[in-house]
Amino acid sequence: MARVQNPTTTTLGYALFATRWLQAPLYFGLVAAQGVYVYKFFKELWTLILMCVSGHATETYVMLAVLKLVDVVMIANLLIMVIVGGYETFVSRIGLQGHRDQPEWLSHVNSNVLKVKLATAIVGISSVHLLQMFVDVHHTSHHALLWGTVIHMAFIASAAILAYMSGPMVAQTDRAHGDRSPSAPAEAARPQEHGHTGRQQEKPDPETPAAPPALPRQPDPDADAEARIRAAGFPARKLLEDFDEQHPRGFDREAVARLGKADFVTARRNVVLVGPTGTGKTHLAVALGVRACQAGHRVLFATAAEWAARLADARAAGRLDAELTALDDHPLLIVDEVGYTPLDPATAGLFFQLVAHRYERASLIVTSDRPLGRWDEVFGPSAPALTDRLAHHADVVRLDGDSYRTRRATSAWAD
Repeated sequence: MARVQNPTTTTLGYALFATRWLQAPLYFGLVAAQGVYVYKFFKELWTLILMCVSGHATETYVMLAVLKLVDVVMIANLLIMVIVGGYETFVSRIGLQGHRDQPEWLSHVNSNVLKVKLATAIVGISSVHLLQMFVDVHHTSHHALLWGTVIHMAFIASAAILAYMSGPMVAQTDRAHGDRSPSAPAEAARPQEHGHTGRQQEKPDPETPAAPPALPRQPDPDADAEARIRAAGFPARKLLEDFDEQHPRGFDREAVARLGKADFVTARRNVVLVGPTGTGKTHLAVALGVRACQAGHRVLFATAAEWAARLADARAAGRLDAELTALDDHPLLIVDEVGYTPLDPATAGLFFQLVAHRYERASLIVTSDRPLGRWDEVFGPSAPALTDRLAHHADVVRLDGDSYRTRRATSAWAD
């Protein structure tokens, strides 16, 4: 059901949100300050060179001069962190997608991460200042040494407190986003691609030789990983170890084993699982999502129909861009059952916007009963552009075989 919003409240909210641009001149002012530090660095460097060439530079002088240069560089690094990270967090997203020099931390920067990074940078700068005082101890009063040490310890304590507090804050954010995640219907309410049971629940065929497991073992769980798994909205918990490798007539075991390391999420690559109904696509998608949660990534799972409803609600409320941006907090989204429900052109356009927004920014796992070349049957004219972005950095895994559920039902009838 679409939410009815008060136009006055909506207009006021957008106006208040637009005031974030008042911060933009502040960050440009910091850029000018960065130029001042560049001038100061080269001035100090030139003075050091002149002193060394003239022979007037003592060992203590050289050490102090180098520490000054290091100090200037560290403060300049702190400025860059505030400029780029602060602008990205509080003003507007910086379009660096696909840039080879995009910093790793920028993809998941938020206020908590920024505060911790700033605190640790300040501790580093304070360490350099304190080292300068001890190197030049003969010209530093005991009073200055005492207070310099006390101030440095205060910086260390505050950074430790911020780092400690950021853990509960992130966990609380995870739970909040989990509450907003698409609700998954009960397993009995709809057909499940992940309907594979574990080997523990199935009697092995005595005529079939046991094959050695080709999939990597599941890492040991921890409390944070379990919280991420619960917040992901998986319809059921599926593991790679429980996947019946003997059922599909063919699939790339090496590719699945490699994907099980969850490195594709860090690399912002996609995974497309293609095959007939009942071959285990959803099982593998959920299992890879669990691995990603255990590797420290936040994940959201929903069927294509549920994603369509979520994006349509956001569009109707006039917050589609904000919704796509909020989903960036999840490095991995799973879109299950693409092709099972026909899509009208408007909904197909929403899926294109989702894929285009996450292109080279974050990862998607998509399951479908038809190859990418037939996605025009689902998405219409949007299909070529959508599949081009989805498959550009993607591992496509094809599963061939009959339905696992049908085979189980046929076997039960035969018995």
